[in-house]
Amino acid sequence: MGVPPRELGSSVGERADLLAETIDGLDEALAAVDAFDRTLVAGLLRPQSAPAAGLTELAHAVAGTPLAARVAEAAEKAAVGAASEDHFVALAAARTALLGSVHDALMTLVEQVAGRPRSEEILPAPGGQQTANLLAAARSWLSDLARSGWQGIDHDVVSGAAHVVSAMLPDPAMRRLATLLDGFAAELAASCPGAAQERIPARRWADLWSRAMLLTLPGAADVPITGTATGRLLPLGVDVHEHATAAQAQVHAVFEPADGAAPRLVRAGVSVPKPDTIVGAGLWQLLRPHMSLLTAVSEGRSMDLVDMPVTAEGDLVWSDEHARPSEPADAFATARVALPTATSPATAPLDRHPARIAVPVFLEGYAAQREDDELTFTVAGHPLAVDTDRIPTAGPLTPEAVAASTACIGLLRWDAGKFSVQPLAVETTVRKKTVAIHAGGWAGGTADKAGVKAEKAATDAVAVLRERAGRLLRK
Repeated sequence: MGVPPRELGSSVGERADLLAETIDGLDEALAAVDAFDRTLVAGLLRPQSAPAAGLTELAHAVAGTPLAARVAEAAEKAAVGAASEDHFVALAAARTALLGSVHDALMTLVEQVAGRPRSEEILPAPGGQQTANLLAAARSWLSDLARSGWQGIDHDVVSGAAHVVSAMLPDPAMRRLATLLDGFAAELAASCPGAAQERIPARRWADLWSRAMLLTLPGAADVPITGTATGRLLPLGVDVHEHATAAQAQVHAVFEPADGAAPRLVRAGVSVPKPDTIVGAGLWQLLRPHMSLLTAVSEGRSMDLVDMPVTAEGDLVWSDEHARPSEPADAFATARVALPTATSPATAPLDRHPARIAVPVFLEGYAAQREDDELTFTVAGHPLAVDTDRIPTAGPLTPEAVAASTACIGLLRWDAGKFSVQPLAVETTVRKKTVAIHAGGWAGGTADKAGVKAEKAATDAVAVLRERAGRLLRK
């Protein structure tokens, strides 16, 4: 895959036309992935001619790579319903490699648009010890899913994950895979029986299946710590992820090292399990106690870090012991001044997926148009879709505020064949004054009337749940 070369620059607007560039080989790679995904819809216990063709297409797509021989064997065995767990791992690896190539081609283009190079740091190979029997149990369940196919799932098949997840959760080293399996099984259970489903999210479920399958390999889930960070952290915005059983807040920021080295983009995240009755602003009550950075974001402050552990991917392994609030820092000043000079982090092999592209960008001078509930920013004469569906209900930012904005800090994403921007914060005019509205504006608490009302409702819900849990424990 190749992208036409362009000079680097700091303004997204100047190179917005690149986002519509055709990338050689991208459509073919995605077609091979889609063909394989269709085999998982029908299942691999007794493949028919169409699923077998999808397996062949996947094998051909990785011909000439180090995976070629193993994937060809796996495709041949799966085509006759004789695939083992090792064969399923090979197929998952091939699918992941294809999407990784798509990710890399898109990121090359994004780097040109944003004018920021990626880090040249070589990521260390993961390596760690995990309970082999639990990994094998998870791999066995995932193999059963592949054999039954999404159309063949029922509650008996899906429930097989429950004992694996419950055994994994107490072990921090296994929690990443456990959370993935738990959420995946919950989605599948809500769709049982598969034969009755009119529409199956084939790409999503295949993504979850292949990622989980590779995470069952010993050490694959490890995130090596490659150093520590000492310096100033300048938050840009908060991205909120919510699932029925879990929630995550991920703060995107620019880190300025104390030793004067070049600034770089980093992330700091906190994840918690949650009951499905806690939604909206109630999420902050679960997340807030685990990370002081959320309060700093709400107050518009920077943070001073001392020896904060950090991975090569730019993920801060957050600990309040290594951070303290510092001076006020306006996110839009950071976006205008510091963001263009920040280096993007490297990407770990298992994270090379187009759906995981989330690159901080700053936009201004655009024209916003809304048509058929679709919002678009016209940047330097080129349309860029705005993903308002990703704006969390747990903050003051609204689609209406985005539509009326004059500047935007967002995450550049790619989905369904096109780029879009997810707003994290906007500048807009209220009563002839320019004001900033942040998606994470309520993260650390708020005096905003709407925020106070939402927090009170969430507090009442949490109190009821705690009282019920206490009653059960007393029994």
